[in-house]
Amino acid sequence: MDLTKVIYWVSTLIMCAIFAFSAGMYFTQYDMVKGFFEALNFPTYIIYPLAIAKVLGIIAILSRQSKVLKEWAYAGFFFDAVLATAAHSDAGHGLGLSVVAIVVVIISRIYDDKMFR
Repeated sequence: MDLTKVIYWVSTLIMCAIFAFSAGMYFTQYDMVKGFFEALNFPTYIIYPLAIAKVLGIIAILSRQSKVLKEWAYAGFFFDAVLATAAHSDAGHGLGLSVVAIVVVIISRIYDDKMFR
């Protein structure tokens, strides 16, 4: 078994699971998410568009139909995770899942390049 493929698929599936879970929470637990956004001083009007962008990003990465959209999705996921880490750090929350998201986005992107050059 090719280690590159294993690393790519494990990191990519973890990344997609994190962002799918996040988007799912935005859609199904709006009031709770709204409270988090308000506590972090983020505008609540971006909750649904951000959830939609996360779903579209997952589709762009897994479908690999457009290199440009795939790169934008990776960039979006990276910046989302970095900004979430900064916001949670500033608010005094734990950093756990957002740091994991940063790491798996980076690993998935690096191994995407190795797999699909």
